[in-house]
Amino acid sequence: MRFERSRSPLTAEAYARDLQEFGAYLAKVPSKQPVVGRKYPQLRKATTKDVRNYVRELTEKREYDGRTVLRKLSSVKALYKFMKLMDLRTDDPATIVPGPKAEKKLIRHLRIPQVSALLKVRLAGQPQSQRLRDVAIMELFYATGMRRAELATVNLQDVNFEANFVHVYGKGRKRRNIPFNRTTATALRTYLSVRPKSRSEAFFLGRGGKRLTPKHVWKIFREIYKVAKLDYHASPHTLRHSFATHLLENGADLETIRELLGHESLATTGMYLDVAETHKRAVYDKAHPRDKMDN
Repeated sequence: MRFERSRSPLTAEAYARDLQEFGAYLAKVPSKQPVVGRKYPQLRKATTKDVRNYVRELTEKREYDGRTVLRKLSSVKALYKFMKLMDLRTDDPATIVPGPKAEKKLIRHLRIPQVSALLKVRLAGQPQSQRLRDVAIMELFYATGMRRAELATVNLQDVNFEANFVHVYGKGRKRRNIPFNRTTATALRTYLSVRPKSRSEAFFLGRGGKRLTPKHVWKIFREIYKVAKLDYHASPHTLRHSFATHLLENGADLETIRELLGHESLATTGMYLDVAETHKRAVYDKAHPRDKMDN
């Protein structure tokens, strides 16, 4: 995942967790199949029935939603394709196992006043460099819609203040350029003025002058979110959804948003259309006078 398919560390970790969970399930399942080889015995002896039953357990007993089950099944299918490729198995027990239908959920995003409340938070008791760093991180999140793993990889040379663009390396190490606004540019410059001296080329630094990790970025967001006291569960990815939704609501076209988000397919970006339609309906109902007229 990391070296051949150039997936991010977070993606590789997610696959690992899924497969550990699948392995733990197989270890509890009695099997009449002979174990071939000494490495990975549970994975080697698993049958199509085992994979089907695992999907059933995730859906019925553990009550995971359809999207989560599909992701976990995708991890299992990727594993068995790999095992067959590497001659660790002669067959693929997962290839014909169907996943559940994923329910179409409306993307959850923050309203503009909620985003404003987040961006105004200043954590108390922090050194100035950390406080200004956190402000810059939150501004950059909302200005660009980048993922937290992408934000953690931003280097000093990736930020172009002349054109107000940042170079981002997304999934598959594909590079894209994302513009940012003047407010974000000011926040970034202000942080740079107090950024600790370091040999690291990372734009955002943590303890010891080292690059922030995606987990550290999540912790920063969580602390800011707690102080903001929003009546809504949010994450850095919620800001990504908010970025895309607010652009669409204010007239940006879907293809531009796709490029900014780094989506491979326009169909993926299309998930924001339902949110925009809901917004359009609310605006229409509030603005159109006909139902308020006397009949």
